[in-house]
Amino acid sequence: MAFDVKLMEILACPVCKGKLDLDKENQQLVCKFDRVAYPIEQDIPVLLETEAKPIELD
Repeated sequence: MAFDVKLMEILACPVCKGKLDLDKENQQLVCKFDRVAYPIEQDIPVLLETEAKPIELD
């Protein structure tokens, strides 16, 4: 079973409560405002602040 993209309508960043973008290639959810990415493990998003990885945006 793959990650259900319908969840994107209700998922929010746990830090700022903002919109998350799906990065299918890297299997993660990205918060552009906070510049962090949350992993998707076994098709389940791990929306824990401690699991967030800092990212650089282009």
